[in-house]
Amino acid sequence: MLKWAIILLIAGLILGALGFGGIGGAFVGIAKILFFICIALFVIFLVLGLMAGKKVSDSL
Repeated sequence: MLKWAIILLIAGLILGALGFGGIGGAFVGIAKILFFICIALFVIFLVLGLMAGKKVSDSL
């Protein structure tokens, strides 16, 4: 997902530089949304992984 965010960001910047501001801005907006979703999922999975690790180490 982060890969798509970077691709859309680069495409948006290139389109903006070429004069296609509306489409470029939309691409950058989508890239921003994907980036924040990716960060949120990372934090959620990090917390879940830490909680699961505690349970495994407690049972040993």
